[in-house]
This record gives sequence, C-alpha cells and structure tokens, in this order.
Amino acid sequence: MGSAKDNFKKGAVEMLLLTMLCEEDMYGYQMAQLVKKRSKGEITIPEGSMYPTLYRLMSKGYITDHQSTSGRRQLRVYYHIEPAGREHLEQIRKDYFDVNRGIQMVMDKSAEVIRGLLEDQ
Repeated sequence: MGSAKDNFKKGAVEMLLLTMLCEEDMYGYQMAQLVKKRSKGEITIPEGSMYPTLYRLMSKGYITDHQSTSGRRQLRVYYHIEPAGREHLEQIRKDYFDVNRGIQMVMDKSAEVIRGLLEDQ
C-alpha cells in the first residue's frame, strides 16, 4: 500500500506536467528530471505514472506530441501544451489551491483544539 505522500503526488502529476509544458516543449525524461530537481528530490515521477498521464492528456486534446532527432539516431518525443491544456491547467490549479486552503483551515482548527486539550491537562 502506498504512503499518503505517494497518493498526493499521484494527484499532482497532471498539474506538474502541464505546468512545465507551459515553459517549453519537453520530452518525458526531461520533465521527470526537472520535477526532481525543482522539488529538491521530494517529488519523483516514475515512468509508470508519467507516460499514462501524458497519453491521457493527449487523448483529451490538452497536449500534442512531435518527434525530433537528437544526436546521431536518438528519436525523442516532445510534448506541447495546447490552448485547451492551458485552460484545464488553470482550472486544476484553482482546484488545487482551493483544496489546500481548505485543508489548512481544518488543520489549523484541529491544532487549536489539540493545544487547548493539552493546556487543560
């Protein structure tokens, strides 16, 4: 069974991939390495969850792909965010921040209650 941290990461993969594609077209390994670097190793996106997410985003029309040769024979598949993907990202970012704000309010209130209980002991 996965940890709570792993479950949170799984839900954020789509948002992270779309966010990075707003910067420039990228290939899968590049995105995975960038997430790891920017999160200082806190978040890693395994291929087993990244590529299915990319394919799902493509099937919904949020991103497209194109191939490019790199080096002598290496073929890379680059992903590109489409206008519909930018709109979708805007919505999931809003949802993400709304949920985080709600969680923080619950956690803050619970912390107050716990502090009060501890002080009464």
